[in-house]
Amino acid sequence: MTREIPDIVIGRLPIYLRELTRLAEDEGKINTSSHELGKRLGISSAQIRKDLSHFGEFGKQGTGYHINYLIEQLRDILHLAKEWDVVVVGAGFLGHALANYHGFLHRGFRISWIFDSDPAKIGAAMGDLVVQSIDELETTITANNAKVAVIAVPANHAQEITDRLVSVGIRSILSYAPIHLNVPEGVEISYSDPVIQLQRMTYYL
Repeated sequence: MTREIPDIVIGRLPIYLRELTRLAEDEGKINTSSHELGKRLGISSAQIRKDLSHFGEFGKQGTGYHINYLIEQLRDILHLAKEWDVVVVGAGFLGHALANYHGFLHRGFRISWIFDSDPAKIGAAMGDLVVQSIDELETTITANNAKVAVIAVPANHAQEITDRLVSVGIRSILSYAPIHLNVPEGVEISYSDPVIQLQRMTYYL
């Protein structure tokens, strides 16, 4: 897409994709509607229709959406037609969990490498991977043309790791480090901090 799409809209597309996949694979449904999706997701049907309209017309009045077709279209919009190799930096508890998590499979991503600076961890098996030295980071990324990375390192090392990743072509980063990271234009960064989410929720208690 060459025109600007609001980031909040892009953020909802994976949610739609996940629910559509559940409808197709777990419930065997063929068609759905914006009303049904909205009810299941807690999003208004009007919002769903508006979000999808940014990318074209996918449904028909009276029959709704053909689920498998909409899944294919959303996967194409999100560039999930291919499987993305993912670099994980940090082989602590979180890195170990990511390496052993099979939820990435069949959803467009594969954890392909994991790196750490701790000599005690280098060479250790984590799932199907072997922890590599952080000294091999740039060489491995360059050789494999990797574009996606996950940072699972302490906050005081996160910016340095981010800079190293960006310098060799990483363009999408998911950070678990509890710190805001600076990246140049053209690099997309997302944060996953459970403490921030808990603090947001306690406002409503």
